[in-house]
Amino acid sequence: MRIVAIILLLVSAFLSVKHGWDAFRPANVEQSKMIADLGISSSVLPYFGVFSIIIGLMLFFPQTFFTGNLLQAITIVLIMALALRGGHYKIALIEIPFLLMPLLLIWLKYPFKF
Repeated sequence: MRIVAIILLLVSAFLSVKHGWDAFRPANVEQSKMIADLGISSSVLPYFGVFSIIIGLMLFFPQTFFTGNLLQAITIVLIMALALRGGHYKIALIEIPFLLMPLLLIWLKYPFKF
């Protein structure tokens, strides 16, 4: 189980940092449309980016592992709620596996603690 937890931790941290970094890059037309459909303004994106990068880094430390996963799950639920409010059910359904990752990591506990 420890190997599964390590793989999930690395994937989760990578995705979090990648999405955070992407918030600072210019969005293409499709991304801009999706962000506008969710009701998120472009001026808020850098804050989401910094928040996402911090969460990705929090996952590597045992003291902040639970909090990082909890914040990541809350962020995903927020995205799902915004998508449902905008009538984008497909986006909300796509987010379900990404919501399960931090919850599964919480259940598996910090993998690097011996």
